[in-house]
Amino acid sequence: MEEYEIIASWIKPNSRVLDLGCGNGELLDYLTRTKQVKGYGLEISGECIDSCISKGVSVIEQNFDKGLDNFSDASFDMVLLASTLQATARPDILVKEMLRIGSQAIVTFPNFSHWSHRLHLLFRGKMPVSDFIPYQWYDTPNIHHCTIKDFNNLCNTEGITIVDRKVEGLGSMVSMSANLWGHQAMYLIRK
Repeated sequence: MEEYEIIASWIKPNSRVLDLGCGNGELLDYLTRTKQVKGYGLEISGECIDSCISKGVSVIEQNFDKGLDNFSDASFDMVLLASTLQATARPDILVKEMLRIGSQAIVTFPNFSHWSHRLHLLFRGKMPVSDFIPYQWYDTPNIHHCTIKDFNNLCNTEGITIVDRKVEGLGSMVSMSANLWGHQAMYLIRK
């Protein structure tokens, strides 16, 4: 998976990694095998926790929306939030907490301003459903519809440095007009 390869390229071997909302542990398992990271995942779904355990991924049952106070400052080299930003209660607070407990952070999210979503709203007058946003408006876990420009503004407002950014669109990386053409954004950030 290209997203995993990009994330892995930003992580040094043997890093201490915390994956927030780690799901079934697939990403941490990949990073353990390819980068020999020492990782932990945070997850609230019992089914996903079971899947992590079956893969040998260390996982902690915790709702990170209720805070990360149980982690000391600078206790990780990297903190991950992969395709979960849009489902968090306070993304702004969470990103700051990620950078408190980690030297750097990787945040990935679907770009809600992709051209296809704009056209869908314009011509159909209803929220789009796509491969990248596969939910109806009433059953979506997405509570904050973030765009690339929105995330750039958050980083600017909070004094967060964007170390690198990759935007995927139609099977390739996008650099020009990323907010329009990109469907998935991947950021490497630091304080």
